[in-house]
Amino acid sequence: MLQDVKSYLGRCFAIKDLGDAAYIFGIKIYRDRSRWLIGLCQSVYNEKILKRYHMENFKRGSIPMQDKLRLSKSQSASTPDELKRMQNVPYASAVGSIMYVVRCTRPDVALAQNITSQFQHNLGDIKRELRVSCYSNAGYLTDADDLKSQTGYVFVLNGGAVDRKSDKKSIFATSSAEAEYIVAFDASNEAV
Repeated sequence: MLQDVKSYLGRCFAIKDLGDAAYIFGIKIYRDRSRWLIGLCQSVYNEKILKRYHMENFKRGSIPMQDKLRLSKSQSASTPDELKRMQNVPYASAVGSIMYVVRCTRPDVALAQNITSQFQHNLGDIKRELRVSCYSNAGYLTDADDLKSQTGYVFVLNGGAVDRKSDKKSIFATSSAEAEYIVAFDASNEAV
């Protein structure tokens, strides 16, 4: 079927087959043919954004938007010192850079981008404290056939799970306490 489309286009237009596309408009195309998956990724563009705004060394992760987030103009810069400092912050440019990502590959962050774009005229210091909670558990000898334990953990931020894992361990635990230590170690590694 693909060859039929290519030959039809070749009859209508002067084309050259360059093989599988790897990038289009700066967006990486990745495939896993064995699992029938295809995806788009803008990680190179995202890295450029982070570098442009001196955020390349910040810790990264998935963060759900805070439930019932209330932003208002009263949080904006109000004193002369705050207003002067905010004149040097390229906030509108950063929001615009994120808008390109939202339109191309990340519609999931459109609401957050839209809300923050409403405050482009005078952002001020809007600071959010991020409290991440981690819960872990282990089931000792959950598989009677091979005597291995099932373990899991979940990280929660703003009431939403941001990371989780559940698996059967490849090592044997000699007690339920040891199984709990193993999953606590795994969760702490993930946290770091």
